[in-house]
Amino acid sequence: MTDVAPLPMAEARIALSHLDRNIRAIRQWTGKGVRIMGIVKANAYGHGADRIAGALEAAGTSDFGVANIQEAVALKTGGGLKKNASILAFSSPLVQQIDAYLQYGIEMTICSFDMLRAAEKRAAACGTKLAVQVKVDTGMGRLGLLPAETMELLRAIDRSAHLEMKGIYTHFAEGSKPDGYTSLQLDRFRELVSAYESESGRTICKHAASSGAILCRRDSWFDMVRPGILLYGYLPDPAMRSPVEVTPVMQVEARVIFIKTVTAGTPVSYNRTWTAPGTRRIATVAAGYADGYPRTLSNRGTVVIKGKAFSQVGTVTMDQIMVDLGDDCDVKTGDNAILFGWEGPSANDIAYSTGSISYEVLCSVSGRVKRIFI
Repeated sequence: MTDVAPLPMAEARIALSHLDRNIRAIRQWTGKGVRIMGIVKANAYGHGADRIAGALEAAGTSDFGVANIQEAVALKTGGGLKKNASILAFSSPLVQQIDAYLQYGIEMTICSFDMLRAAEKRAAACGTKLAVQVKVDTGMGRLGLLPAETMELLRAIDRSAHLEMKGIYTHFAEGSKPDGYTSLQLDRFRELVSAYESESGRTICKHAASSGAILCRRDSWFDMVRPGILLYGYLPDPAMRSPVEVTPVMQVEARVIFIKTVTAGTPVSYNRTWTAPGTRRIATVAAGYADGYPRTLSNRGTVVIKGKAFSQVGTVTMDQIMVDLGDDCDVKTGDNAILFGWEGPSANDIAYSTGSISYEVLCSVSGRVKRIFI
């Protein structure tokens, strides 16, 4: 018998044409003089890092940001990138990981003197230079030294024969809010880089703006911007007024696998959190919290089947959800139910109902949901 690939129960349809439209809209907004680093960490926010990075590269992107060295190596060797792109790993590395940066040509984030010394020692032992970028903490409180200490770090890197500084960057804690704390962080960053460039007599790549600041703080763009959620079709804050129009790139669909008619008072799913108020057709859809459909969406969600919206009812289970079709007879087993995407509820809708954010909704789509690139 010929091997037959089973029909997937749930699919994440990834519209590369939407991604291309989004990156071009961002580039039109920022202008050609500003580099764009495509953020493809966390498997490109759940979309599939290799294919997303390849599509961004085809659209002219040559800088990429990932979370750590594991993601960087996977991207470097995954086959999606065809050219010699620059890949920056944002995480502060472990000493045991330095050789991987050297072997694969990944740009390392340095934000401590201990790591500087360890990196310099390994690069010297290998007889090569290690490309690094310096992260400064201007108020995020996560990674990086404060500006005064970072200035000393920059000077130490300049004195090293085995470290090559590729850039300096920071991250905003409230990047979608243009004033207040963002202004304070921006002032701190600007003062540091101005002092360093004046003292050293050299210009380095400076970047601070992720999606929020791209939209609302033009003066934070510097030499490069780092769109993440914006690439994938969502605003960092749904309440923002955006000068850039973007379209969701991912649509998650799952198949209707069973339909039955129940009478009034019939309970549905664990703990009987919903009972039929009358005679109803109930559809079981092959996706649950193991696929990334949040359990907290129980009795709150909406799915779209054949262009019609239906309520999700009962507790979301690991592998399935139930949907109240009312007396609708058009829905059949095998039909696709849109859980979220450009034709159904958005990731923002899911996030609003569950007290989350679109980032988490996208990243939570699990590996057993087959990615289909269209």
